Amino acid sequence: MRPSPALYRTTIITFLTLTLGFLGCDKSSNSSAPKQTRMAGIIFQEDQFFRLILFGMKDAAKKNNIELLEGNSDNKPDSEFQLVQTYTSQNVDAILISPLSAKGSVAALKQAHDKGIIVVTNNSAIDADFPDADVESSAADLGHQTGAAAVQYINQKLGGNANIAILAFKSQVAEQSDARTGGFKNEVAKLPGVKIVAEQDAWLSDMAVQKAGELLTAHPEINIIYAANEGGTAGSVLAVKNAGKAGQIAVFGTDVSQQLLDFLLSPDNILQAITAQRPYEMGQRSVEAALAALHHQTYDKKIVLNGICLTHADPDGVKAYAKQLQDWMAGGN
Repeated sequence: MRPSPALYRTTIITFLTLTLGFLGCDKSSNSSAPKQTRMAGIIFQEDQFFRLILFGMKDAAKKNNIELLEGNSDNKPDSEFQLVQTYTSQNVDAILISPLSAKGSVAALKQAHDKGIIVVTNNSAIDADFPDADVESSAADLGHQTGAAAVQYINQKLGGNANIAILAFKSQVAEQSDARTGGFKNEVAKLPGVKIVAEQDAWLSDMAVQKAGELLTAHPEINIIYAANEGGTAGSVLAVKNAGKAGQIAVFGTDVSQQLLDFLLSPDNILQAITAQRPYEMGQRSVEAALAALHHQTYDKKIVLNGICLTHADPDGVKAYAKQLQDWMAGGN
């Protein structure tokens, strides 16, 4: 007996219903797949220090399957505001930022926070309690360690007497600059024969070459320059070279780069000590803190990293750090 047409229709309808049901299940399964975490990393200057922060972020993001969007405000408050607003409108999960200003950077970041975006600051903090974490070096410790190295040099090489010029970055990030220079001053003040004869702002290398050169002309008694950041340190060394004062004027600085490591190893004996931050680790810890906050895990909201003092008197230590720096740079590229 042949099946009736009605039975054929019933069979076809049942098949189509089951097929559509399975397709619907597949579609539902795809839509519920976990969304990749997206974070935005914002720096404000294109030098080796900030590249290392970014490389640390990139390495940690890669290890944790995070999409990292990269931004550079180029030391411009308007650009920083626009970057934060852009990433906020893109609904990133977290913004990791080296803020330009303790006060001026608050407004845009507060908008991101209010939208449910995790905010982690690094390198310097802002005057607000809403960031989910802050990762930075102890600015006072950076100045303190370099100051201690300067005290040792002054005692051993200059008979306890020195005339010091300071290059800072107060007009850029006042709180951080003051903490670094303050730590240095507190150390050298332990020697009664030390005088601070000049203090100016110069945080980029070209700027510091000019400013330090002018100070050496105006104050020929200067025999030590302390610079509070990488660019100021590099520019001070070059200014001493340009003035033909190698062996007469010593430079002490803060931060690290391959150029500064080369200066420490140079036989010209100008750069005597720097206190390096840990920017690569700063970037890594920023990502890790944001990830912990997203997953509601326990973590340290205030992470303070001490510096590493590197000296002309310890070339092996400088070479070991240089090797580590090369590995970091290679890993971030």
